[in-house]
Amino acid sequence: MYGGPPVVVVGNGPVGQTAALLLARWEIPTVVVDAQERREVVGSRSICQQRETLDIWDTVGAGKAIADEGVTWRVARTYYRGHELFHVEFADSSASPFPPWVNIGQARVEQLLDERIADAPLVDVRWGTTVTGITQTEDGATVETTNGTLETPYVVACAGAHGDVARDAVGATFEGRSFGDRFLICDIRCALPDRELERRFYFDPEWNPGRQVLMHPCPDSTYRIDWQVAPGFDLDRELANGDLDRRIRQIVGASDYEVVWATVYRFHSRCATTMGRGRVLLAGDCAHLMAPFGARGLNSGVADAENAAWRIAWALHGWADPRVVDEYDGERRAAARDNLAITSRTMDFLVPQSEQGWAHRRAVLERALSDPAAQAQIDSGKLYAPFRYGDDPNPVVGALHPDHTVRAAARRTSGEFLTHDNLVVRPDGHVVGLVRD
Repeated sequence: MYGGPPVVVVGNGPVGQTAALLLARWEIPTVVVDAQERREVVGSRSICQQRETLDIWDTVGAGKAIADEGVTWRVARTYYRGHELFHVEFADSSASPFPPWVNIGQARVEQLLDERIADAPLVDVRWGTTVTGITQTEDGATVETTNGTLETPYVVACAGAHGDVARDAVGATFEGRSFGDRFLICDIRCALPDRELERRFYFDPEWNPGRQVLMHPCPDSTYRIDWQVAPGFDLDRELANGDLDRRIRQIVGASDYEVVWATVYRFHSRCATTMGRGRVLLAGDCAHLMAPFGARGLNSGVADAENAAWRIAWALHGWADPRVVDEYDGERRAAARDNLAITSRTMDFLVPQSEQGWAHRRAVLERALSDPAAQAQIDSGKLYAPFRYGDDPNPVVGALHPDHTVRAAARRTSGEFLTHDNLVVRPDGHVVGLVRD
């Protein structure tokens, strides 16, 4: 059993929580530090949790609870100026205990993961602890904080978009662009039984002309609504003069409603020039930022955490050459670049940056009213799927191998885990990792 100092996880959001819980599952202790004084339960934020993300959380005992509390939406409808262009229906997979998508607010996910951490003695959470510096040596890293110094073999930095200290530690810059367009998010509690299992996307509705609106169902009769709004939009002014009420009434009609949360934001498309070097790995928003259409931010961050955790665990237990950790950067940055390419195409369609782009969007939407073939060109957000192997004999770097059962002689290595060839598997045959020679 590993007996050295704990791994330091910077950031106690869902990505950091996942990394710590997975490391604990591999019998590796962690210290999780976060600059906030306590957990803040604010707004829905990242709401769409994908099947493989639920599967990762299930390995630490939280997947079923998250899925049970969430809303499984079955239909995605797309509209243009009041006309439904098409809809897509989602079916459960008989190969998985989880549905394709579950909507549940990030704050509630954090609470459910906190409950698992409370039962994990190998995870030490330290709130109110800001990281001020990270330096590396050949054998580990020194983490300077406002509450003292931590010596650690590895750092998993899940510090969010402002994780400059961690990015500096690996010599990374945060390349990309920011979009000037602004979006309004509201969480609305309202009884709308006709929409409780539907995602709705509206292009150019008469009540938000030239822009779009996205509507998602959430637990407790709550709906997450995103409006693209005009430059200079002022939420306080809209609240004061009644415009927000009028905006919401255009969607919910005369139904009673409650505004649970409202905020204004803009999107970014950025990727760190390296996601890991030496003893420091970047994960989640600290490594990549992307527009939320398609639900790729949190889901890809959880995949980062899973990849980092098993690699660090195998290196520290001596089950693999420590160079196995070096491969994290190539794998997860390839996945990040793929996600960013997809979300950038989405944003180019949703928010064109040129007159030519706007003309193309209008033409596609107009043709789609009568030509089903044009529907394939409409991009309201390609939904997240894990970065997978291709069909050719050469695997794509960073791909997630599809689940399958291994029925062959295997060697037990530690606890419940076994190996066969280069695969790390559970006794039920579920592949949880890959070790290269």
